[in-house]
Amino acid sequence: MSGLAGAFRRAKAEHADAVHVLPSAEFARERARRAELAVQHRLPAIYEDKQYVDAGGLMSYGPSYPDLYRHAASYVDRIFKGAKPGDLPIEQPTKFELAVNLKAAKALGLTIPPSLLLWADHVSK
Repeated sequence: MSGLAGAFRRAKAEHADAVHVLPSAEFARERARRAELAVQHRLPAIYEDKQYVDAGGLMSYGPSYPDLYRHAASYVDRIFKGAKPGDLPIEQPTKFELAVNLKAAKALGLTIPPSLLLWADHVSK
């Protein structure tokens, strides 16, 4: 058994109610497998990136990556125009996105409240 499958099995055995998968490049490589294991072990999971929801995960809430990329382009433009990178301010994301996967919710036996679905930026069926 892989370490990943064992981690989900242990979480379930220790009566975890849900899982929060933290952002990690290593975790992103196996996003579909993580989403699959969460549903298989009936553990609702939330992720930082909509790609997990697209891969079968229940829900995600995190910064809008397209918005971050657009903002990064303005930094590149300022550097090309002579700004020193060290003089540019460090900024926090300002736009966040909520995504919900209703198919995963159904597989987990969950009903997502309509009020949450209204707040969601992306709902997959």
